[in-house]
Amino acid sequence: MQRLTTAEARKKDAREKIELGGLIVKAGLRYEKRTLLLGLLIEAKTRIKDDEAERSRLTAIGAEAFGNDSD
Repeated sequence: MQRLTTAEARKKDAREKIELGGLIVKAGLRYEKRTLLLGLLIEAKTRIKDDEAERSRLTAIGAEAFGNDSD
């Protein structure tokens, strides 16, 4: 039973990583260097940490992008 649980957890983890990669593609950043992408994400994490207005602004941008799925 433990093996099945481990396999399911790894499958779930792989699916999550694929979905996160899809976000990079959707944002138009597919061909950027990994170091740049990581820097962008770390900077965003810092910006939204204590700034609810920035979190809301970025959430609105993301929601709009998901609404434009024809892109």
